[in-house]
Amino acid sequence: MRPLTYSRATDIDHALVLAAATPRSAFLAGGTTEVDLIRAGISPSEHLVDINDLPLAGVEDRADGGLHIGALARMSDVARTPGVVERYPAVSRALLLSASEQLRNMASIGGNLRQRTRCPYLRDGVSPCNKRDPGSGCAALDGFNRGHAILGTSPQCIATHPSDVAVVLVAFDAVVRTLGPAGPRSLPIDDFFLLPGATPEVEHPIAHDELITGVDVPGNPIARRSVYLKVRDRESYEFALVSVAAALAVHDGEVADVRLALGGVGTKPWRAHRAEAALVGRPADEASFRRAAAVELEGAVVGEHNAFKVELAQRAVVRALVASRDGRQS
Repeated sequence: MRPLTYSRATDIDHALVLAAATPRSAFLAGGTTEVDLIRAGISPSEHLVDINDLPLAGVEDRADGGLHIGALARMSDVARTPGVVERYPAVSRALLLSASEQLRNMASIGGNLRQRTRCPYLRDGVSPCNKRDPGSGCAALDGFNRGHAILGTSPQCIATHPSDVAVVLVAFDAVVRTLGPAGPRSLPIDDFFLLPGATPEVEHPIAHDELITGVDVPGNPIARRSVYLKVRDRESYEFALVSVAAALAVHDGEVADVRLALGGVGTKPWRAHRAEAALVGRPADEASFRRAAAVELEGAVVGEHNAFKVELAQRAVVRALVASRDGRQS
């Protein structure tokens, strides 16, 4: 076992200094992912910087009706915050469906966004995996790939991103706030998650010593009608085969505005831009929803075991859009 060191930061500046001092450092919040990866010998981290004392756990209402969610806010707390439940019900729903109560009580929002894929080929520590060992290959391509991605894939990687709440945040154009040695940055959340391309080991455009401080969710009245649908093999403690975040505004029977994102099918939380474009101005009926879903899935690249996800995703999109249109949870 390799040596592992630990420091506890007293403030944000102290955290940045501690992280910058060691090239293989990592920030530690709830530890529900990082500790597991270290134990499995998968994470390269050699020094943990505990940030739990930093003042980043608040959830604040913004003047535009939006939200600021601190990076250290625990998933359970965010899910039950009145402003989240009332104005962004899909965020609350996604968090409550994410994991067991014990994990939700520990896991932070920042950590949830930074979590690594649950692909078993990465996590077994032995199989070829370009995320873990660049250039070694991707065992999932010819292996058992039932749970893997069909959108945004590359010949280097077909792993899905596991976060539920990230799907909703992508749908509503959230912004990730960070702070590093070069100062603060604001990253549109869709840019925060990178497609694998030829470098699947690079998952985010931030450095190891750049700290997520929070997430801003813009105010948007359509979000009050948002729903989150999660389809999985079992009801509890399971990752999505397909998930959908959807919100629909209807005027005179036509789609006036729509937000749509998919989970469980993409190598990153997948904003369904093509489906959104196909829906605006169309009748808010199931026929339009089916056509838009089919347009989004046209580019799907399937493997031996996950071709079923194409139809499953299309059906889930229709179900989620109907639920939002009718003002009910899916």
